[in-house]
Amino acid sequence: MGCANCQEQGGKWVHLRMCLTCGQVGCCDSSKSKHATRHYRDTGHPVMRSIEPGQTWMWCYIDQRVVGARG
Repeated sequence: MGCANCQEQGGKWVHLRMCLTCGQVGCCDSSKSKHATRHYRDTGHPVMRSIEPGQTWMWCYIDQRVVGARG
């Protein structure tokens, strides 16, 4: 699994985030292309979760804060 947009463009990502609305996987804001944030701007889907090993937190773009953790 990876950032499909980065893979299509020949780019690299730092960390991955998954949209809780539709399941789209994008790269984080530490990545050059920031595809997770771009997905939010394009769709309005507000919550992403980290899919990095050992991380369970979620980010809400509307509130601009971590909203909790998933078990």
